[in-house]
Amino acid sequence: MLGQLIRFVIVGGLSTVVYAAVYWPLATYVIWPVLASVAGFLVAVVFGYVFHSRWSFQGHGAEQNAALKFKFFVVQSAGMVMNAAFTWWLTGPFVHGPTWWPLVPAVLVTPFATFALNRWWVFG
Repeated sequence: MLGQLIRFVIVGGLSTVVYAAVYWPLATYVIWPVLASVAGFLVAVVFGYVFHSRWSFQGHGAEQNAALKFKFFVVQSAGMVMNAAFTWWLTGPFVHGPTWWPLVPAVLVTPFATFALNRWWVFG
């Protein structure tokens, strides 16, 4: 499991960079931050699925069946909802923070939640 965690951290870190690279410019200059968080998450989830299923959790759930893909989609949707909620709260009507603030919980909270769900429910 330690190897999986290390691989997950590497791929997750790269996924977070992908998320931030899509989210932050969109949120700052183009669209409402919550929509930017969804766009960023969708791009990052494609990246994450490919690398998590082929490397991070290699050998766990490798059959790549429809149930595995559905479970992965559910877990990633939960992560997307978490990031959208963080974004709405931190940039929305209550806090009015800058568009980079939601990146903090997107880095410190969401990856650990999605790791746990992926490890024990999707690829477990």
